[in-house]
Amino acid sequence: MKKVVITGSTRGLGLSMARCFLELRCSVTISGRNPANLNAAQQVLQGYSNVDAVLCDVQQSEQLQNLWQSAQMRWGRVDYWINNAGIAQLHQPLWKLGNEEIENVIGINLLGTMYGCAVAMRGMLKQGSGQIFNMEGFGSNDMLRPGMSLYGTSKRAVTYYTRALAREAEGTGILVGALSPGMMVTDFIKRPRDNQPVDKQTRRIFNILGDKPETVAQYLVERMLSNQRNNVRLVWLSRSRMMWRFATSAVTKRELFD
Repeated sequence: MKKVVITGSTRGLGLSMARCFLELRCSVTISGRNPANLNAAQQVLQGYSNVDAVLCDVQQSEQLQNLWQSAQMRWGRVDYWINNAGIAQLHQPLWKLGNEEIENVIGINLLGTMYGCAVAMRGMLKQGSGQIFNMEGFGSNDMLRPGMSLYGTSKRAVTYYTRALAREAEGTGILVGALSPGMMVTDFIKRPRDNQPVDKQTRRIFNILGDKPETVAQYLVERMLSNQRNNVRLVWLSRSRMMWRFATSAVTKRELFD
């Protein structure tokens, strides 16, 4: 039975991955910085006995250390540490964003991932094994879009950092990899921070290429549990899947915004 820690796992993909791990008989520690959201997630997972919940703001390295120690005390070890915590940016050009917004997005998406990796690496080196996975997102593949430069920069940096850390981890017994979930219909899209409604073009593209988080979670979790390689990249929305979705979009109608 594997022991798993997932940051930012009170909703969306993080919560869906937690449920998948639990269904596969793993022990899971979920976490988040909002007490109300953490309590709500606990209610969703209340049917499972092998789950714990810990408050954690990933911008605070000492809280991440507490997350590790709490999981280790509860489960005895940590086999998988998943840096999933992330935040979307206000959909505006960079020069219209205040310093607080910039620091918040970079602090959670990039620094939170780096702090989490450092905590997990130190702990896993002591126990002799383990796997760390970081979450990619828009911008990881250099894609550009107006109003997404801050978020895209943070995720592009996460991709570089993950590859660099994997190389540094070679020979240690610790495996480092990236998760590429593709396009998901979550609160990031349905309830953006600027409260702007989803435009028709975005809705159309997501209905062709997107998926609900539980679909993506099942795919990623199964492959994490079977992974034996360092510097692996687990990709849901592959080029072949993307081409098939576009090719069949005229006859296969999908509605993910219900």
